[in-house]
Amino acid sequence: MANRLDALRRRGARVRRAVKARANGRPRLSVHRSGNHIYAQVIDDTTGNTLAAASSLDKDVRGKLNGANQEAAGAIGKLVAERAVKAGVTDVVFDRGGYLYHGRVKALAEAAREGGLKF
Repeated sequence: MANRLDALRRRGARVRRAVKARANGRPRLSVHRSGNHIYAQVIDDTTGNTLAAASSLDKDVRGKLNGANQEAAGAIGKLVAERAVKAGVTDVVFDRGGYLYHGRVKALAEAAREGGLKF
């Protein structure tokens, strides 16, 4: 019987496959969360390059955030949106990576929209 991590990886692969099919050349905003931190990247899948990234481990926000709660996820969403817009990216597709669109993932997505990303 598969464990939780195997199920998460299968869901993530399924979501990523669907996102790439709908992307139409747009970069994807990929989210990863752990118990202590949250990470976000804007990835161009045609070249395999990361265009912008932010995490709760960044020096800019490390002292200001307390763990990986919804407040921290919102701050990371705004930061990755700011960096992506600075890099010239405004239209992305959202890759929740097998996580439910709820809680920290939803907070990050809504903050990224407020920061200027369209998805």
